[in-house]
Amino acid sequence: MERITKHRWLVLATLFTIHCSLFTSHAVAQTAKEVLDKTASIVAAKSGAKASFSIKGDGFFTGGTIAIKGRKFQATTAQATVWFDGKTQWTYMRKNEEVNIANPSEVELAAINPYNFIYMYKKGYKYTMEKKNGNFIVHLKATDKRGIQEMYITINQKTYIPSQIRMQQQKGWITINIKDFTQSKLSDGMFRFNSKDFPNAEVIDLR
Repeated sequence: MERITKHRWLVLATLFTIHCSLFTSHAVAQTAKEVLDKTASIVAAKSGAKASFSIKGDGFFTGGTIAIKGRKFQATTAQATVWFDGKTQWTYMRKNEEVNIANPSEVELAAINPYNFIYMYKKGYKYTMEKKNGNFIVHLKATDKRGIQEMYITINQKTYIPSQIRMQQQKGWITINIKDFTQSKLSDGMFRFNSKDFPNAEVIDLR
């Protein structure tokens, strides 16, 4: 009787271990997307958010500040200011007082707006993830021939706020570092170019 009871417990323990192993494997497979989903919900706050950033690529480096509200953003550097209202983009070049108007692609937006990944990851990418130094390192790899083939996103494990995005484009890798992220109440008007503020600017419509 005692031997049968021990055998039953051994069988139950084995089944429980297998069940836990399967559950853990499923959880790990889901974790990367869950982390990105939570990050997206924080970054895409309805009221808006602000941060500072630096961008380093093949032969160039710049930095500045960015304000975001959903898909809208305004990015300011020493060289230029970019406004995007969700459809139209205005780029003001300080050196020659020129404003270019365009309807940018997702790849072009990603090179300017470090937070654009929160819309890109949901389709056309597969995910893997590791934990390192208190951060999630999420690796996204494209499943088709799109502009950005790979991305590495560093996300704080406690706050779910991203601090770095590395992305592979045709000309190589771009690294965007982000800091001082704060949620703010922003008006929609700040994401559109106002010609009254730049009376001497030449406007060039590239749409």
